[in-house]
Amino acid sequence: MQDKMRVGISTASLYPLETEKALRELAIRGIKTVEIFFNANCELTGDIFKEICNIVDEYAIDVASVHPFTCPIEPLMLFSRYERRVDEMLDYYKRYFNAMGELGAEIFVLHGAFKNGNCTIERYIERYQRLFQLGREFGITVAQENVEYCMSGKVDLLHEMSEQLGNEVAFVLDIKQAVRSGISPFELVDKFVSKIRHIHISDNDEEHDCMLISSGSFDFKMLINRLKAIDYHGALILELYRNNYSTYDELAINIQSVEKLV
Repeated sequence: MQDKMRVGISTASLYPLETEKALRELAIRGIKTVEIFFNANCELTGDIFKEICNIVDEYAIDVASVHPFTCPIEPLMLFSRYERRVDEMLDYYKRYFNAMGELGAEIFVLHGAFKNGNCTIERYIERYQRLFQLGREFGITVAQENVEYCMSGKVDLLHEMSEQLGNEVAFVLDIKQAVRSGISPFELVDKFVSKIRHIHISDNDEEHDCMLISSGSFDFKMLINRLKAIDYHGALILELYRNNYSTYDELAINIQSVEKLV
């Protein structure tokens, strides 16, 4: 883990621009910390991955985290009762972990099982622990994100994971997902403290749940003060959708306001 809090942008914010192109657009605008959202299997190896690595090296980018495009199939592959698929998914995720090793990324973002599925809490925790332990073999921390449409959108599941897994659990706090779940992001910070290893930031107001920073009513100064109080050393990653801002320049300028707060 880094020894200081830093801020950056997810390449997902530029979707559907291809991943390597999104990374370069951020790099040429001076963004030094990123989350890479891989959008296709071909981006994990070969020429495209080499280009991604070259951009990271050329611009001295800190790749804080990786987000997999395969998160929608995690309920089917990782959290089902069919063990062959579980084994295949664990083996496939080694591809991400190998790529992360070359990029120097530490945090792997997990969505998990859908909340309306038939996965029990016991099975969920067991599968998460297996993936967490596999990631650790590669020097990777698998971090559970709070996602509204997944089981992880409920505080109860996060609490059980924290209680049962001890040091073998980490969390990604996503502000917009907390808002969609009707949960205060500050409640999650207070409840899980040091187990929050990564944060997706965005602003919101009464009508919108995902906005540019300082365009809504969320109290970022309070959030940063809370994070400093718990000695948070992870990243704050701006994660928006393409319709939440106008230009790439606007996106880059926006994150500078967060840097000033930090």
